[in-house]
Amino acid sequence: MVSEFQLKRDIIEVGRRIYNGGFVAANDGNISIRVSDDLVLATPTGVSKGFMTPDMIVTVDMDGKVISGTWRPSSELKMHLAVYRARDDVRSVVHAHPPYATAFAVAGFALEKAIMPEVVINLGWVPLTQYGTPSTEEIPEAILPYLPCHDAFLLQNHGALTVGTDVYNALFKMETLEMGAKISLLARLMGGEREISPENVERLLEVRRNLGVTGSHPALCDLPEANQAGSQPRGANIGNTDEAELKRIITEVVKQVLAEQRG
Repeated sequence: MVSEFQLKRDIIEVGRRIYNGGFVAANDGNISIRVSDDLVLATPTGVSKGFMTPDMIVTVDMDGKVISGTWRPSSELKMHLAVYRARDDVRSVVHAHPPYATAFAVAGFALEKAIMPEVVINLGWVPLTQYGTPSTEEIPEAILPYLPCHDAFLLQNHGALTVGTDVYNALFKMETLEMGAKISLLARLMGGEREISPENVERLLEVRRNLGVTGSHPALCDLPEANQAGSQPRGANIGNTDEAELKRIITEVVKQVLAEQRG
């Protein structure tokens, strides 16, 4: 069994990776690990995720009450706790602002095209949730309809959220999400993505089963409406934007992202 101290070290390492990878800036982002039915380790508020130490990680109960630690937990802890209450299989949650994925969230687009085997196998399509004010119950409420069938989410005008069996599993899903968003955006600038055929998507799902990949996947989920691939998330403008307008929006987003990276 992994010790609590090692789990804190894992949170610190994942925080360092998302900071160094440009997935968060300043004090952005938050990470948590569920250590038991009643206890969760969480990152503190107001601290850069690239410079955390073990004493900064706090232990809270499922109501958000601090059980141990002197720092205040992330102001977005409600989002993490809502995920843990809804899904027993989730042991870690990572929230960050990876630039390309967040650009899609800001522009109002879900990532719903099958373009990369790795994304199809590990995530499927990634929904865009309705906008919610950070630190309120609005974000958890926006995520919950999609949570049974997805392990990755674009938070409208906010960032991204991934869940996993451990903190590295959640991190890797965040990295896969960002890779898929970046490639999708660049492909659209080159004329548009060429999607993987439904037949080959089925073959990739068989690969997923053979690999023993765990977690939720929209193509393997029985729930209807919002959780099914091809539906339009609330707040999204997919289907209401013509190709020329889409290219214009994407071009502006790319310029903004590149300018921020250079700055």
